[in-house]
Amino acid sequence: MTSAALDPDVLISWFDATARDLPWRRPECTPWGVLVSEIMLQQTPVARVEPVWHEWLRRWPTPSALAAASQAEVLRAWGKLGYPRRALRLHAAATAIAEHHGDAVPSDVDTLLALPGIGAYTARAVAAFAYGRRCPVVDTNVRRVVARAVHGAGDAGPPSTTRDLADVEALLPADEADAARYSAAVMELGQVVCTARSPRCVDCPVLDGCAWHRNGRPAYNGPAKPVQKFAGTDRQVRGLLLDVLRDSSGPVVRARLDAVWADAGQRDRCLDSLLVDGLVEQTDDGRFALPGDH
Repeated sequence: MTSAALDPDVLISWFDATARDLPWRRPECTPWGVLVSEIMLQQTPVARVEPVWHEWLRRWPTPSALAAASQAEVLRAWGKLGYPRRALRLHAAATAIAEHHGDAVPSDVDTLLALPGIGAYTARAVAAFAYGRRCPVVDTNVRRVVARAVHGAGDAGPPSTTRDLADVEALLPADEADAARYSAAVMELGQVVCTARSPRCVDCPVLDGCAWHRNGRPAYNGPAKPVQKFAGTDRQVRGLLLDVLRDSSGPVVRARLDAVWADAGQRDRCLDSLLVDGLVEQTDDGRFALPGDH
């Protein structure tokens, strides 16, 4: 595979001229700020993340500050970002950083991977975007850009960590700082130009080298991708149950939770899953609360 389709010089120049001004991209942002942003941005749009990110960094500017907070405080501050287990994972990672790394977010991928709740994407994103390291950073947007520009496909097929990392590794410039900037540029291209449903090819800086465009933009014909629904799902019910607890100053009786969803079977299943996930605790007298909030 050659990087001609995604020329580093062209992409980095485009990124330098057009990149969105996001607070976690600014020079004054700490590695901790980058880590918080990467956890919050998983499956959540920038517009919803940005105000919460600012509030978190004001309140907990270091890992040790977050580690000192209770899980209940953390879940309340997470608010409506969704997938609240991320908040507890971030709290656990902050605790490990404070206790074992001198309150400094590690800079190398392997050490980051050893932190609780930090996966392959997040570890590489922090190493690249917080520390300027040369390492492949692969998310849905990057996979789509590579599938189109390099392989000429309408979209990426099922993920394969080994293959996807190798694909992007082959594209990275040799210089560490350039590679980190390039990683951000490819991701930005997928987020704002080479989008899944309505790609703006006319605005693409690497259109001339794009194999998909050259092939006549064939439709994606790979395995069907699951469509995420929300209304009526367990995710919605879990969120409604957590809303009751976040809005309460302490434990609540079961009837308060029963009132939020009519389907008793689904409601009970969701409450059980919240208990298993450690997002809800039951008190000795049978009430329910956020972890440690009783």
